[in-house]
Amino acid sequence: MGNRVADRVVLLGGSMCGLLAARVLADAFAEVVIVDRDDLTDVTGPRRGVPHGRHAHGLVARGHQILEGHFPGLTEQMRAAGVEPGDFNGDIRWYVNGRRLKPSRSGLVSVPATRPVLEHHVRRRVQNIPNVVFMEGYDVAGLATTPDGDTVTGARIQRRTEGSREEVLDADLVIDATGRGSRTPAWLADLGYARPEEERVTIGLAYTTRHYRLRSDPFGDDLAIIPAPTPDHPRGAFFYKLPGYGGRIELSLTGMLGDHPPADPEGFEAFARSLPVPEIYEAIRDAEPLDDPVSFRFPASVWRHYERLGRFPERLLVMGDAVCSFNPLYAQGMTVTALESLTLRRHLASGRLPRPAAFFRDVAANVRGPWEFSAGADLGYPGVEGRRTPRTRLANAYVARLQSAAVHDARLGDAFIRAAGLIDPPQALLRPANVTRVLRHMWRRPAEDDAGTRAVRQSDAVADV
Repeated sequence: MGNRVADRVVLLGGSMCGLLAARVLADAFAEVVIVDRDDLTDVTGPRRGVPHGRHAHGLVARGHQILEGHFPGLTEQMRAAGVEPGDFNGDIRWYVNGRRLKPSRSGLVSVPATRPVLEHHVRRRVQNIPNVVFMEGYDVAGLATTPDGDTVTGARIQRRTEGSREEVLDADLVIDATGRGSRTPAWLADLGYARPEEERVTIGLAYTTRHYRLRSDPFGDDLAIIPAPTPDHPRGAFFYKLPGYGGRIELSLTGMLGDHPPADPEGFEAFARSLPVPEIYEAIRDAEPLDDPVSFRFPASVWRHYERLGRFPERLLVMGDAVCSFNPLYAQGMTVTALESLTLRRHLASGRLPRPAAFFRDVAANVRGPWEFSAGADLGYPGVEGRRTPRTRLANAYVARLQSAAVHDARLGDAFIRAAGLIDPPQALLRPANVTRVLRHMWRRPAEDDAGTRAVRQSDAVADV
């Protein structure tokens, strides 16, 4: 055990944020207690506490690097369980506006596990840490504080069984990792503090997901086929092999601004047919459905600016989606949470409990780049409400041209994947070498027989669902 900070820390929430925080906290506290309303032990499927868990998830490259650092050998452990890692650019077919980005070996590892599978493997590693305790099946009723409300002293919890009574779980530090539904703003108001300001980008996103067993293999050696949504073609999909494959796949269809993929089988297939990549519909139209379509809605990306508060209770921190919930299309949420776990480790290295104001400033720094990347891209859709600065308009116009050039230039595809994967900051796309490559291809017209061009024409001919 590393530098001991205090005796007990209580984590509210046992999802990915709580698990990654627990790994870091276990080196600094005698006891780490994770409280969650769900059953967690040996759970390998979707659960109520992760409503997006039934749909496509992505762990981008920087997130994979951090998880492997926290849990050495995790990638091989998952490979042994049937997950097939690959290269983010070389083993995934990326399409933009119906045209495939030129593939290459980016050197960045993609681990195409479903969210329940990834969480299960991480949770098993955390459960093996001797000083981590899981309290499953508990509701969190609120915070326990000193009489003046200046300091949090624990959490008020109640078992989810009939006749149980509220109890206080004492703690030297409490961390809210409960996600988008966090009640910390309300708890602050009850204690006489201001709520954090919220920055919101309303996107009206929905995922609808169905699983199939394919009769033919459209993938070859690739792991996934991903037509990324754009303002010109806002319908998208994540089409990829499930662990162990055997022809089993997951197809998540996505639509924004109320253009939602239907949850009835006929509407689902019609939406898939409207994609600018015909091979997805061709693969599922005679496949064996394994379940009915299920939908999930994500109305808005929200950033709660805790770093702007002038007053905040001591011994309370907030992390993960409870601070900022990102548009899941960009697959940044788990990775930003992983970055925040490194921030937490740095603050604990002093041997003292983290001070909320300093911690929130550093968490805001973790959030800012990914937020500018995703929220800025969302403002490229005309129907998304928000202030479009000249910088935002210029960035979106440039990225559209970069993606078009990446159809012919693999280095630009790698550059975009590195920025989207949070390996490089978004500003890296503006490095002189990249700008020169974009300009070189800007006036290039795709060949008339380009497969992607034909795909776009086919999709345009399909009637709207």
